[in-house]
Amino acid sequence: MTQESTQEVNAAASGQFKIGGDLQVNRLGFGAMRITGKGIWGEPDDREEALRVLKRLPELGVDFIDTADSYGPYVSEDLIAQALAPYSNTVVATKGALTRHGPDIWMPVGRPEYLRQCVLMSLRRLKLDQIPLWQLHRIDAKVPQDEQFGVMKQMQQEGLIRHLGLSEVSVDEIKAAQKVFEVTTVQNLYNLVTRQSEDVLDYCESQNIGFIPWFPLAAGNLARPGSLLDDLSHKYESTASGIALAWVLKRSPVMLPIPGTSKVKHLEENVAAASIQLEDADFAALSEQGKQEEARAKAEQAAKR
Repeated sequence: MTQESTQEVNAAASGQFKIGGDLQVNRLGFGAMRITGKGIWGEPDDREEALRVLKRLPELGVDFIDTADSYGPYVSEDLIAQALAPYSNTVVATKGALTRHGPDIWMPVGRPEYLRQCVLMSLRRLKLDQIPLWQLHRIDAKVPQDEQFGVMKQMQQEGLIRHLGLSEVSVDEIKAAQKVFEVTTVQNLYNLVTRQSEDVLDYCESQNIGFIPWFPLAAGNLARPGSLLDDLSHKYESTASGIALAWVLKRSPVMLPIPGTSKVKHLEENVAAASIQLEDADFAALSEQGKQEEARAKAEQAAKR
């Protein structure tokens, strides 16, 4: 992608969504997990490039960043603050409740006192007086849900948090949380070939809850040469991942995808997908092939057991 073409690329083309009805962001955001080291552990291989990625976000109209205290741990939040604080028109959402003991190791801790510590330390690292959106990274099965939800509501009432969200939850868990506080976002695994959260997405759409799909670029075998996805990437002059991202954006008006990368070039390619308007027939064909690929992958996995 040339510098001339990137000047026309802007995340605003993805449309807008108001988190909690009052916090407007461009729908195509950025996930800040990949600006850390291997296994989401430690410093990135190229710290300066990671900072360049973050500084490029406002220039591309990306005004919604999703991170977590467990990314690094702490590395992602520190880099975001170094590159972008004070945040003029950027909404930084973060998460807490997962502890780290090494690369690719994630252990939930949902004790109220720990969740409060997560919020206070994220405020300090991000250089914020209030977290615009704080999400419970996982519900801890060892701690009563109401205790976790209760301290979240308390911190919101204290002004530490503006809006509250959840991650990797079912519809029933969302409904349980809604009895305690307004759930403004839900962050679940979702992409073209991973659709087990369709019911959650449909519920979020009915409630006007922002749905943040993590790992939104995945396309499985659909990205192979000669596939429909490959053909469409040529038709729309994009990449296979760009078409997969355009499909996610078209799937629902409450969708807030957060593709992540540690390279400026990949960031610009991802943001370019905001301008792709898939034709209805292409969207439907991709939807059907995505379901078939998901079924194939599940059958293959079951056969290995």
